[in-house]
Amino acid sequence: MPNRPIQQVLSDRPFLCVSVNMPVRSVTRMMQEQRSSAALVTEHGVLSGIFTERDATFRVLAAGLDADATPVGEVMTHNPLTLVEDKPFGHALHLMYENGVRHVPVIDASNCPLGVITARDALALDALDFGSELVRREEITVIL
Repeated sequence: MPNRPIQQVLSDRPFLCVSVNMPVRSVTRMMQEQRSSAALVTEHGVLSGIFTERDATFRVLAAGLDADATPVGEVMTHNPLTLVEDKPFGHALHLMYENGVRHVPVIDASNCPLGVITARDALALDALDFGSELVRREEITVIL
């Protein structure tokens, strides 16, 4: 799986895109409804930033901002690290690890969002390895 292109990992998976002017409370409600830990923030269809659960916690709640009056564009992470869809998934994992981020937007040549790779995707990779290991151990048990 680490060698698979990112476009295969995304595989038409839905992701949340919001406007820079949308109020934080509306964005977090959409995130809750879609069970998403991040929203890609766009302006005229082009990626401007990313808004994550951590941004909501530290930049809105901890700062005492009004979630109904604060536009997401004011508290988002500007100019996030991004990847193009033809890179291998392992590159995304390395980028997340090296930069201490949990979300990496995937964009096209025009900087339009195509999806987002998350730390959960990395956990899915570990789950596959764990499943394979369990099968291998069962086979050894049967042989013994």
